[in-house]
Amino acid sequence: MPPPPTGGNAAPVTCPRRIAHLDMDAFFASVELLSYPELRGQPVVVGGAKAIVPTANQTFARLKNYSGRGVVTTSTYEARALGVFSGMGLMHSARLAPDAILLPARFDAYRETSRRFKAAVASIAPVIEDRGIDEIFIDLTDIPEATRPLIERIKSAVFAATGLTCSVGIAPNKLLAKICSDMNKPDGMTLLTAADIPTRIWPLATGKINGIGAKTAHRLQALNISTIGELAQTPAETLIRRFGAHTGRWLHDAANGIDERPVVTWRAPKSLSRETTFERDLHVRHDRAELSRQFTALCECLAQDLARKGYAGKSVGVKLRFADFRLLTREITWPQPICQTADLRRAAGQCLKRIPFDTAAHQRIRLLGVRCGSLTDGNRDLSERDAARPQPSGTTTPQQGELPF
Repeated sequence: MPPPPTGGNAAPVTCPRRIAHLDMDAFFASVELLSYPELRGQPVVVGGAKAIVPTANQTFARLKNYSGRGVVTTSTYEARALGVFSGMGLMHSARLAPDAILLPARFDAYRETSRRFKAAVASIAPVIEDRGIDEIFIDLTDIPEATRPLIERIKSAVFAATGLTCSVGIAPNKLLAKICSDMNKPDGMTLLTAADIPTRIWPLATGKINGIGAKTAHRLQALNISTIGELAQTPAETLIRRFGAHTGRWLHDAANGIDERPVVTWRAPKSLSRETTFERDLHVRHDRAELSRQFTALCECLAQDLARKGYAGKSVGVKLRFADFRLLTREITWPQPICQTADLRRAAGQCLKRIPFDTAAHQRIRLLGVRCGSLTDGNRDLSERDAARPQPSGTTTPQQGELPF
C-alpha cells in the first residue's frame, strides 16, 4: 500500500478529542464521612445554619429535630434514595427522611480537599478546566496512554490524595463527557464514542443535557419532545422558530452530540458574591442590629473571597428578598476597584440607601446578598486607591424613612 500523500494541499491529520469530566462523588457528604466513618451506609444530610456539631461522644443530630429555613447542601446516596437532594428545604427533607443524620457544612474543609484532588489530577493530566469545587474537565487528547489505564491512574491519584472516590465520563467533547460522568455513580468510569450516541444518549431525558433546565424541558414537552433522541430528530428550523436562533441551534447541536468548546484552563470570573437566607424574617427596625451584623459578615466573607482569588472590583451590588418573596437588587460603580471589607461595606451600604423600606411589604427581609463585579487584578498596589477613598458614582441622597443597616 503506498504511503499517504505528504505536502501539497493534503489536510492535516487530527486525532479525535478525548475529553473527561471528573465529578467527585457526593463531595461535601463524603468529606464529612472521612471524619465520621461510622456513618457510612447511612442517610446523611449536610446543611442548615443551625445544624449541630456532633458532641465528643458522637451524638448525632437527626433531621426530624431541625427547625428553621435551612436548605440541604448535599446528601449521601442513601439519603438521595429517600428523596433528599441538594437545594431542598430541611423541613421538607425531614418529612421524607426524619431519621437521617444532620451535619453542619464545613466549607474550609471542602475547599482544602478540592485543592488536593485537583492537584493530584494536574500531576497526571495538566490541561484542566475548573468547573467548581467538586468537578473539572480534563483534555486527554495529547496524552499517549490508553484511556482506561489513564483514568484508573487519575482515580487512584485522587483517592490517594483525598481518601475519596470520583466518577469520570470520557467522550469526544465536554457536553457528552458531562452526561457520561453521571451514568455510573459512585466510583464509576464511562467511555463514550460518537457511534454510541444513538444507543446510549438519545434514550435519555432532555434534562440530562447540561443547560436544559426545568422550564426548557417543560417547553420541549409541550412539543412532544421528552428524550434527547426526539430532540435530535426535530428539525433545527422548528427549534429556531420556538426558541430563537441561538438557543434553537444549540438545542439541535447538543442533542446530536455536537460541542466544539475547548477545555479552558483559565477563565476570569465575572463577579463574586455572598448571600444568606435568614432563619426567620428580620425586621428592618426591630432587628436592625442583627441585620447590620449579618451584612458586615457577608462583606467580610466577600473580601476574603476576593483576596484568595486575587481580585478587586468596581461594581458593588446588593440583593434582598422580602417576606413576600419579592426580589430587589441595586448596584453602583466606584471609580477605582475595591476589595477591602470596609470599602465593600461602604459601597453596599450606598446600594441599601437606594432601596425604599417604607412599605409593610418591605419591612421584613428573608434573604440578603452582596456582590462585587467588574473584576480586575487585585494584586496591584492599593495604596493610592485606599488613600483616595473615592465616592461611588450613581448614588442618591437617602430618602426620609430609609434604613440602611
